[in-house]
Amino acid sequence: MDTVFVNGSVFDGASHRPGLSVGVRAGRIAAVGADLTELTGPRTEVVDLAGGLLVPGFVDAHVHPVQGGLERARCDLSPISGREAYLSTITAYAAAHPEVEWILGGGWHQPDFPGGTPLAADLDLAVSDRPALLVNADHHGAWVNSRALELAGVDASTPDPPDGRIERGPDGSPTGTLHEGAMELVGRLVPETTHAEQVAALVDAQAYLHSFGITGWQDAILGEYVGLTDATPAYVELARDGRLTARVVGALWWQREFGAEQIPGLLARREALQYERFRIASVKIMQDGIAENFTAGMLDPYCTNSDPVPPARSGDGCGCRTGNAGLSFVDPIALREHVTSLDAAGFQVHVHAIGDRAVREALDAFEAARAANGDSDLRHHIAHLQVIHPDDVGRFAALGVAANMQALWAVYERQMVDLTIPFLGPERTTWQYRFGDLARSGARLVAGSDWPVSTPDPLAAVHVAVNRRAPAEHADGEYEAFLPEQALDLATALAAYTSGSAWVNHADDTGRIEVGALADLAVLDRDPFTGPAEEIAAARVQATYVEGKAVFGG
Repeated sequence: MDTVFVNGSVFDGASHRPGLSVGVRAGRIAAVGADLTELTGPRTEVVDLAGGLLVPGFVDAHVHPVQGGLERARCDLSPISGREAYLSTITAYAAAHPEVEWILGGGWHQPDFPGGTPLAADLDLAVSDRPALLVNADHHGAWVNSRALELAGVDASTPDPPDGRIERGPDGSPTGTLHEGAMELVGRLVPETTHAEQVAALVDAQAYLHSFGITGWQDAILGEYVGLTDATPAYVELARDGRLTARVVGALWWQREFGAEQIPGLLARREALQYERFRIASVKIMQDGIAENFTAGMLDPYCTNSDPVPPARSGDGCGCRTGNAGLSFVDPIALREHVTSLDAAGFQVHVHAIGDRAVREALDAFEAARAANGDSDLRHHIAHLQVIHPDDVGRFAALGVAANMQALWAVYERQMVDLTIPFLGPERTTWQYRFGDLARSGARLVAGSDWPVSTPDPLAAVHVAVNRRAPAEHADGEYEAFLPEQALDLATALAAYTSGSAWVNHADDTGRIEVGALADLAVLDRDPFTGPAEEIAAARVQATYVEGKAVFGG
């Protein structure tokens, strides 16, 4: 054996198996048993788990590594919170980088501002000599300063784009927050990110993800998106020169302002982009926005105590209905046609859907594709799934559509309490993040982080999936468990992040610890199955291996 892992337990991708050892030869798992002494030679590396847990390498089924790497290199607001802290950080960054033409970055949190909408006048206090565009943590809104609005020509006479909204004052003037497609009004002016910047961001992001035990992922946007240059060439460079140590599936961005005419171009890109560790297999369609800015597509309108809806945000959850039920970025009839065509062309389709209407529209599209083309085994999936109508829970298993969950969001926290629940109302609040119901219905669960929206740490997400409470280091207050009946057991949550996400990436020889599988593995410093559920997130990754070679620790 090249390597033997001893003195611990194993999670094999489906179940907990205490007291097993695992042997690796030539990049694959060659033995699993209680005692592998006879297979251990003088050149065998023996890894002492010291009571820890060996798991398949985590696979993140929805992540944006290049965006995450760029934010880490720019004005990164994600580690802090509060208006004053943001302005202090932005001021210091601008002073330290007098050479940059635009102040870029992001990671601010909506609950830190009244109504979730910061002001250009505030940002002007930190930087007024140059334009600034800082996306929020969920990347569905941007905080811009007055100089950026001026350069873009955005004023009271500028209409809202069909797929977004400009936050406005009483006189109609933009106040400094741009939602969804409105971000592009300013984003189109942002200087193009250089190839060297993207490569550096990807290298940094890969090392960061490996430190969390992640050995593969699906990049959920490859294409031009809100001021970001297509990151595909960065992946190609690393794949060609051997620096790409992760296994990556790319999801090509569906330009929602176009239709079926873009499919030939997507096919050409797929054919040209097939490497050992980087390949194109999926198309990403964003069907709606998010609930906090009223752009998630809902079957029934949002609740608030004032009409019209946004920008008014003084709602107290009185239950009054508005005229706003959110957006469908792609016409639902057209969505069925496009998904059917993509399915026929052999593309997996990866849909962003937050609201219950968007989820239903996506399921309807997959149902149409299945009726037209049969079961393609392309492993289509819907990501985020914040609100699911009860009538649609069982359709995931029936249609073979995977539920791509971002479990870390299924908690009470300020954004949920202040900016979501009052506007969903009591009934729809109970329809959120229905992981337990999906599992009980037989749906295939896969998991991702959406980093840089939230931490890429799989153990933090698994902690929430089991406890329905945020780990202490991610909590912003003391809250009870959020809809605890939707909790998963630990094995089911870990399976979603290992064998489940490997499955959705068609990486069928990974995600499992069994003889013949590739030795993509992570070593945890403890066995969460033997400790309290409240301590799952306290586990740390000590080493990460891809095909038996250490890419972190070891």
